[in-house]
Amino acid sequence: MTTNLSHLEAITNVDADYRHYAKDVIALPDHDLVLPDAHLKWYEVREPQDVVEDGLREQAKAFLRDQAATGGLDISGDLGFVIHHLCRGEFYFLIVCTWRRENEMWQTVYIRDMQQHDDFRRLEQGRHREVLCVWEMGALLHEQQAWIRYLYSDRDVQARIAYLDDRFTGTV
Repeated sequence: MTTNLSHLEAITNVDADYRHYAKDVIALPDHDLVLPDAHLKWYEVREPQDVVEDGLREQAKAFLRDQAATGGLDISGDLGFVIHHLCRGEFYFLIVCTWRRENEMWQTVYIRDMQQHDDFRRLEQGRHREVLCVWEMGALLHEQQAWIRYLYSDRDVQARIAYLDDRFTGTV
């Protein structure tokens, strides 16, 4: 172990006033994004008192369907999941994750700022980029294990169904 740790005094990127709080991760199998050649599980991440209105959820799904149909979202042949994350009641992340090349998770991120009356748009990120927040990782960690179970399976239609039925709901 490193013995000189004096540099740690100067390393922090968490605001001193920040107080962490829990959010719910909710699997919504009735709202999966189902395309002719792709199937993505649907998760919502939100504070316990918050609700994502059905109309907004449908707008998000319609947006992703349009992106896939027009080539803006290349998910043909993929299984995976969507994380629809409501942040502080006004800002949404729409995170599309698919499994490729046996063991790789691929990701496309969209955002929507309701205060700006925005539509969803792709989040362009720089060189060192955010991957997921701690709450979104609740779904991701479960999905990683679900995909490993799928990889150990026969990977036939029954295994695909088992993967799609394998979901997480809980507080993170």
